[in-house]
Amino acid sequence: MSITRFVRPAALLAAGSLLLTGCGGDSGTADAKPAAVTLKNCGHTVRVDAPPKRAVSLNQGTTEIMLSLGLADRMAGTATWTDPVMKGLAKANAEVPRISDNNPSFERVLEDEPDFAAASFVSTLGKGGVATREQFEKLGVPTYVSPSDCVGKDNSGDGDGVRDTPLAIDDVYGEVRDLAKVFGVAERGERLVASLEKRVATATQGVHASDVTLLYWFANSESPYMAGCCGAPGVITRSLGAKNVFDDTHDEWPQINWETVADRNPDVLVIGDLTRRLKTAETAEKKIEFLESNPATRNMDAVKHKRYVILSGQAMNPTIRTVEGVEQVAAGLREFGLVR
Repeated sequence: MSITRFVRPAALLAAGSLLLTGCGGDSGTADAKPAAVTLKNCGHTVRVDAPPKRAVSLNQGTTEIMLSLGLADRMAGTATWTDPVMKGLAKANAEVPRISDNNPSFERVLEDEPDFAAASFVSTLGKGGVATREQFEKLGVPTYVSPSDCVGKDNSGDGDGVRDTPLAIDDVYGEVRDLAKVFGVAERGERLVASLEKRVATATQGVHASDVTLLYWFANSESPYMAGCCGAPGVITRSLGAKNVFDDTHDEWPQINWETVADRNPDVLVIGDLTRRLKTAETAEKKIEFLESNPATRNMDAVKHKRYVILSGQAMNPTIRTVEGVEQVAAGLREFGLVR
């Protein structure tokens, strides 16, 4: 299959990762002697009496923040991966044991004797996930969940949650600052946030895409998960002044039939390229193969003109790699001549 007009994240990701590694790659010691830290986090009060020495990160998003902050030597394990680790972090990541590619059992996590547990999603530290926060805390292990997955979001349903308030990139930066504070490296957190802000400003400079429509496809070919208005894809879309064809739903990742997708007929398809094997059509290659052969989608404008922007799964989640998503979609719009 010949694919001539798509944008992969390799070049810009490498450049961005150098900035992140520079922020997080200083000494493993704390910036200053820290005091106990207390945070309000997703309805919980988190108290950490001393910087963690054996933290476990149970989602890739939190893992990459910790690695970017130079905390590999204070991590006892990681879990739940959708993609290869961010470029520039491979060496640090190799120093940290991987507990599991997916959700590990609570018992397996406890084997590593953690003194802190962090996750990107409420579901990871909830019923049906690795364990509840209360289960960890009863054993004296403080827990933390990314505020990006709880602020302005209802996770009580069966799906991926519903947002009544659009996610802001500042929510992601808040997680960086919180984790930096917990580990006693607040200055590193500020440097990392500054580098991310600079990347967003550079990527969006001169981009005016108010006439451009986008669709974000994360996974699954039978009942595809498409981005609603207000999660990480919403951050990307708003930063470029574009429009998401499914911005009329506040569901995080609603499952939408292909006839409806074809009827919305977006200008550009933003496609998740996942390495996990939980759903159908996880890789970008499989997704594109499906789009170009399915009768309902092969005549869509974006498919006929091969206007594909390929993103890592993490860039489509509320993580520091959402910045990578801004960079790559902006580059794609320029590549396709859609930026005024």
